[in-house]
This record gives sequence, structure tokens and C-alpha cells, in this order.
Amino acid sequence: MRKPKTIGLALGGGGAKGLAHIGVIKTLLRAGLKIDFVAGTSMGALVGGIYAATLDIDSLERIFLEISEKYSVSRKMLHRKNNILFKDQKAVEKILTENIDGLDIQNTKIPFKAIATDVKNGDEVILEKGSLVKAMRASSSLPLIFPPVEMNDRLLMDGGFVNPVPVDVVKNMGADFVIGVDVSSKWPDIEDEHFSISGVKSTIVDAFSALEYQVAKERVKAADFMLHPPVLSYHWDDFRLTEEIIEKGINETANNIREIREATHYPKPVKRPLQSFVDFISGNDY
Repeated sequence: MRKPKTIGLALGGGGAKGLAHIGVIKTLLRAGLKIDFVAGTSMGALVGGIYAATLDIDSLERIFLEISEKYSVSRKMLHRKNNILFKDQKAVEKILTENIDGLDIQNTKIPFKAIATDVKNGDEVILEKGSLVKAMRASSSLPLIFPPVEMNDRLLMDGGFVNPVPVDVVKNMGADFVIGVDVSSKWPDIEDEHFSISGVKSTIVDAFSALEYQVAKERVKAADFMLHPPVLSYHWDDFRLTEEIIEKGINETANNIREIREATHYPKPVKRPLQSFVDFISGNDY
């Protein structure tokens, strides 16, 4: 039997659409595959960073479901109130970081890197040392939505401007097999109901998506396998639809798990008869 390849995940940005990453990771693990490296941009940095630090995807899923239920706001409220993404943003940040506050990137349980953009010159910045929480903030600091973050003597903003799906970064970390997860790349349709010039936030995010599309479509060609959870109909602020978006990531990965398993030389995990029956009935027989 051939030795399984080491697997790296390159997780892209996309706001709430990036919650599909949770479903991707959850399904890979349920199928018995091991994730050895993670790099993420924006929402991918948030999900990837917390997973790399804790190796507890079920807990991360519960956290976002709690945020969805208790703190998410309607789009109408988001547009009416400047920079209000959640009802209590400090509470949300506390929930997300309470288990990793004080942890440095170099001390995560599996290797992790976050991608940010240098505000001064537009250079790509690969964050691999220093505060994990600060790195995740920097990677997801979309201009005019969130303020830039000062880290390692540089002022940093969202990494999607330079590397929306950091496949090359994961390859350079040493992964034999890189799975890219793209939840955002497409040219925005101006006839789409979500493309709006009525609010500053919508305009900025839609324009940012267009830039991200152009950058990502070349970068992702280096991946050994690409997953595209069908979340493009969702908006970047749809945190109230967390459960639905996670399910999209689960289904996309489940539909491709046999091909990924074969390519990485991972055997199907041995299960007890009862567990095999339950997984078969529930559709989780990966």
C-alpha cells in the first residue's frame, strides 16, 4: 500500500461564503483524510487559523452557528448602520478568539500561514510569525469595512488583493497534494440582485470580488485539486445562513471525496458495522 500524501488546504476569501470551508474540512476529516498544512486568505485565514490552532472543526462549526443565531443582522441593518456586521461585534470577536488569544502562528498544532496585503505598496505579505489573532484580523481587513492592522512593522489589509486562494503558499509549506477551496471567484453580474450600487459596502465588496476573480483564476491553476462550493449566489454578509453555507461545503467535498482519496492514496477508514449503517442512511458514507 502506498504511503498517503501530505495534504495542504488553500482556503480563499469571500466573507460569509467562506463558512463553506468548515464543511470542506469536516468532510475531509470524516472521510479519514489528514490535513497537514493550511494557508488562508481573509475568511479562509479565520477558519483555517482557528482549525490549525485547535484541530476541532466541530467546535468551530458550533461557534459560527451560535454567532448566526444570536448575533447576525439583516442586510438592511448592515447598510443602514456604518460598519455593523454583527449585533455585538466585540462579543463575536471574543467568542471566536477565546481559545486562541495569546497564541502565535508558529505554535499552531499544524503549520498555518495567513495572507495579507501591505497597504503602503500592495505587496503580498505571508504571515507566519506573531499573534495568530492579529494575523487573522489583518488578512480579513477589507478597506472601508474594517480598519487595516499594524503587524510586524507593516500596515496590512485583506489578502484577497494579492492572493485570493493561496495555493502556491501551501505548496511551499511542503504539501504533496494541495486542495484549493474557492468560494468567491467569478466576474460579478451587474444584473444579479446582489450587485448593488445603492450602498458603499456593496459597491466596494462587489468591486473587490471582480479584482479577486482576475487574480485567483491564474493562481488556482497550480492546485492539485480545486473545490468550488456552490455559494456564489450568497452575499458576503449572509452570516445568518451559516448552516446552509456549511452544508454547501460538505456536499461539494463529499461529491469529490473518492477522487481526492485516490489521488492522495488514503484508504477508506474502517468503521464498525453500526457506524457504517448510520453513515450510509445519512448519506455520509465517504
